[in-house]
Amino acid sequence: MVVNYSKWDALELSDDSDIEVHPNVDKRSFIRAKQNQIHQQRYERRHQIETLKYERIINDGLLQRIDKLLASLQEHAQQATAPSQNPDEFMMHALMDCAGDGADDVPPEPPQGVYKQTEQPRYSVMMASLVDQVKKDAGDTPPDWLQTYLKGVEGHKSKVEGLQSELKQKLVDLEEEEGKKITSDSIHTGFSVSSVSKEKEKPKPAEKAKPETVEVLNPGSLKRDSLKRLDSAGQSSGAEADVEDEVKDPSKIREDDDDDEHIEPSELGKAFAKIKMGEYKKCLQFISENHEVVKERETDGLLVEGFNAQMDGKADYAKNCVHQALLLQYCRSLGRDGVGLFFKRITTPGHQAQKVFLDDVNDTYNRIRTRSAELAKEKAANPKSTETEQIQLHAVDPNTSIHINIPSPSPTEEVEIKAREIFETFPPGLRRALESGELDEVNEVLGKMSVEEAEEIVEMLGDGGMLSVEEGVIDGTTEEGREKLKELEEKARAEKLAEGAAGQGAGSNEVEVADVDD
Repeated sequence: MVVNYSKWDALELSDDSDIEVHPNVDKRSFIRAKQNQIHQQRYERRHQIETLKYERIINDGLLQRIDKLLASLQEHAQQATAPSQNPDEFMMHALMDCAGDGADDVPPEPPQGVYKQTEQPRYSVMMASLVDQVKKDAGDTPPDWLQTYLKGVEGHKSKVEGLQSELKQKLVDLEEEEGKKITSDSIHTGFSVSSVSKEKEKPKPAEKAKPETVEVLNPGSLKRDSLKRLDSAGQSSGAEADVEDEVKDPSKIREDDDDDEHIEPSELGKAFAKIKMGEYKKCLQFISENHEVVKERETDGLLVEGFNAQMDGKADYAKNCVHQALLLQYCRSLGRDGVGLFFKRITTPGHQAQKVFLDDVNDTYNRIRTRSAELAKEKAANPKSTETEQIQLHAVDPNTSIHINIPSPSPTEEVEIKAREIFETFPPGLRRALESGELDEVNEVLGKMSVEEAEEIVEMLGDGGMLSVEEGVIDGTTEEGREKLKELEEKARAEKLAEGAAGQGAGSNEVEVADVDD
């Protein structure tokens, strides 16, 4: 590729360090003198340009008054032929006719530095001097004084017009010379555009009425989210256990967390879903006026809305919801300027982004359509099937409890190493539930799985020795504990009598009972 460097020829450099001077001449002094010469020439050229422009303005005003004087002389030509008409009085009346308003008699102020030593005369003084010159050139007694005066005034007009042409040519030459070089004064802003999209004021949503709450001994149990299932039996395939669920701090739970149980589009999202596929200008305008519609919650809500619409048999509306949901997802995933970037690509004819986006829309909608058809078929086959089979861990003996044992992160023995390997294969949600030591949390994760997967997980927990059954501790200071203790003693006494009667000397199985004082 050939680079054209001719544009740099217009640069005017006054401190070129590559310049070569005579050995007897100081280089710095020469460069400084060169700078002063360039700056002085530039100043004089610009001053001369301003002077010529101002002179042309003055001459234009003078030409207008000369034209008025000629028109006045020709208009009153018949009066000038009267024998009693005095030429001086006639010219005085003509000057008064062309004088006009007194405010226009003063020439405009000159630019700064132009004619600062001299005061510009008024236009009336200039016209009086012109008439005096015409009278002087005509003599005392011209044979036809009117025609002589007319020719004299027209001659002065021609001189002013010729002067204007000369000034114009000089001005063109100086401006051309000034434009040949690029200086720091030539730098200016080409264009500057800024736009601010102001969001329309939205009505404040009505405050939610706080439900009445009952004080309980264990408030933490009320904050646990209910399980959510999506298949025909209301149960997922276990994928939910693989999701890195966000661990919530009970002290930071917001009042609106209960809304997460029911994912649905807002009124803003429903309004966006009504825009037809392919109307990208309307979509862009809607997003520009309502930036909050790009939130991830709106995308999820529109997908749920599309799934429900497909279940209700509204195929067109369902596909439109999927299209709008993925549109918002693409705008959000493309970064800070994702909205503008997406619509620029999607509206460009023949762009690859159109095919990628529409293929994604079709694939997502086909999955929803297939799944909804399966659910409808299963629902028709089992209309009374409402309960869901789950695998839950509970102790059979009420006197025992299931204890959770977590393998050490740095095992040393072979059995511990094998147990740790089994633990690492569990989904993150199950690992967190096991580490908490709460059986309810483990059951909550198992409830999200299918029966086959839950059975496999329970079997792996047993193989790894992570579940153990321990006897409970009876508190003998309470009425319930004393009754339980009495039942155990009677049961042990009966077993001993039965063993003695049978003549067997085997020792009886004793149960340790610990009394705990408050």
